[in-house]
Amino acid sequence: MKTELNIEDYIYDLPKELIAKYPPKKRENSRLLVLNKDDKTVNDRFFHQIGDFLSRGDVLVRNVSKVIPARIYGHRANTGGKVEVLVLKLPQDGRSSPVLIKTRGHMNCNEEILLLGGKRAIYCGKKSGFNMIKFCFNNILDYMQEYGQMPLPPYIKRAHVDLDKDRYQTVYAKLPGSVAAPTAGLHFSPELIEELKNKGVEFVDLNLDVSYATFKPLSKEDLNSSTLHKEYFELSSNSAKIINQAKEAGRRIIAVGTTTVRVLESQAKNTPSGGRVKEGNGETDLFIHPPYKFSIVDALITNFHLPKSSLLFLVSAFYGRDSLLSAYYYAIREKYRFFSYGDCMLII
Repeated sequence: MKTELNIEDYIYDLPKELIAKYPPKKRENSRLLVLNKDDKTVNDRFFHQIGDFLSRGDVLVRNVSKVIPARIYGHRANTGGKVEVLVLKLPQDGRSSPVLIKTRGHMNCNEEILLLGGKRAIYCGKKSGFNMIKFCFNNILDYMQEYGQMPLPPYIKRAHVDLDKDRYQTVYAKLPGSVAAPTAGLHFSPELIEELKNKGVEFVDLNLDVSYATFKPLSKEDLNSSTLHKEYFELSSNSAKIINQAKEAGRRIIAVGTTTVRVLESQAKNTPSGGRVKEGNGETDLFIHPPYKFSIVDALITNFHLPKSSLLFLVSAFYGRDSLLSAYYYAIREKYRFFSYGDCMLII
């Protein structure tokens, strides 16, 4: 029997002052709320103490997608009006990309945009609901690295600063493609990773390009769909092999972030028996919400998420909605910092 979801059940009140506008001075000094699924106990720790809850043989699976400096600026050639462009995906067909555009007035199809650095782009109208622009030059990623700003989420209401290029990025990021950070990984420093490896914890990589839709509140219509926005992923044969061997040996698979969960559970659904992942790449539209039976993930590291977001639904499926919201209100009382630059949870 299908359980009816109610969007109103995934709302909570958050004081604005608890939305983190800046990261902590040291990544691993974020606070860590440890939740136990079995006995519902709660522990207040710091992230650098996460090793106290990990054991030799545990496998931490992380998303190595790299955030691109996707916010670029220019002006309209015909009016001189300022233009802010957020590139939602690197060009797949040469030079065209879906974008969000901020400018005064309505842009016309084939209108020219003069970008910083003397580069040009053409507004191409809308396709599948998105504004499209065509870049009139090659090496677009190189251009973004020089002139772009990190695509901070809309709730961080401040100007971009230099530290964002470093801190809105995991220390292990490799493959450019995300327009939002896989934020659970922001708490790891190279020193902490080395400490955990010395303890016998194994790290396994996959890739999922995080889309801007991760910030979008879900609607009632979204809840009637069995799928969600699509995001590109890659899971290598070597990573799949390590994960499957660990599952067969009874070792824990600990997902670093909801983006990692999405890949693991998507690939588990593609195997007849479950409990194993299949290598591959493509796009996942998996929508995880209560009730959901997890095939691969045994524990989860995750930040505190926006009300009505798909990420809040996913974590609710893992821990239970009532228990999760109770933990959120506990975190609010204890002045934890929320969202991308905020503190996080370990659910075991």
